[in-house]
Amino acid sequence: MTGLETGMEGGMCTLEKRGDIFILTITGDDEHRLNPTLIDSIRSALDRVKSDPGSSGPTALITTAHGKFFSNGYDLSWALSDTAQAETRPKIMSKKLRHLVSDLLSLPMPTIAAVTGHASAAGFILALSHDYLLMRKGRGFLYMNELDIGYKIPNWFMQIVKSKIASPKVWRDVVLKPAKITAEMGVDWGIVDSAHDGVEETLDAAVRLGAELVKRKWDGIVYADNRRTVFATVLTALGCDETVGDSGEDGSVATSASDAVPRL
Repeated sequence: MTGLETGMEGGMCTLEKRGDIFILTITGDDEHRLNPTLIDSIRSALDRVKSDPGSSGPTALITTAHGKFFSNGYDLSWALSDTAQAETRPKIMSKKLRHLVSDLLSLPMPTIAAVTGHASAAGFILALSHDYLLMRKGRGFLYMNELDIGYKIPNWFMQIVKSKIASPKVWRDVVLKPAKITAEMGVDWGIVDSAHDGVEETLDAAVRLGAELVKRKWDGIVYADNRRTVFATVLTALGCDETVGDSGEDGSVATSASDAVPRL
């Protein structure tokens, strides 16, 4: 499978397969703001990954993006552009992103974020939702900017931060400073697995890592089950978002390590 496209104008992804490795690319030179169109496009690509006959064997997923941004966070312009839906739109956007994170945590293969541009706020969370995070040197920051723009950070964001970053001091600097984290800083702080000189070098390193993981020949279903166990607290937190008034009463997001994913 090569060159498959999924999505719509304003939120397009491409999906290709190189041997046993899927590469999901967010295309275009915009900020890749996370609105329903882009989130649905990424989720559609993940559905294609899961439905591919080869995904039942050892595989890996790489997510990357074109341009200056991996993702600059939620599309607040979309969320606030319709005053009649000022309460509804943020809730929709949050729920869709939580579904996407749940999809990534349930995917039956290792996942790698190849970050070659800025990843801010929800975009940073998207990158952290992968098993590995590789980053380009010299261009782009990881930046949890909620404090700087006057927004409360959702509890489920913080659960992901705590699950992926070991040090409370780093939690402070990420959320309460908030620091603009370069690739080198990210490696020092235990956020980034490796830093690379350019776009091609970062993607090549991600492909090499993916190939190494594929060689381990893990059972994808067992891998996903174990990941959900490791991140059980995150999965529970995905059930609601207090910052948009979503109590999670409809139970539509996976909320426990035992939630099943389709057996491929």
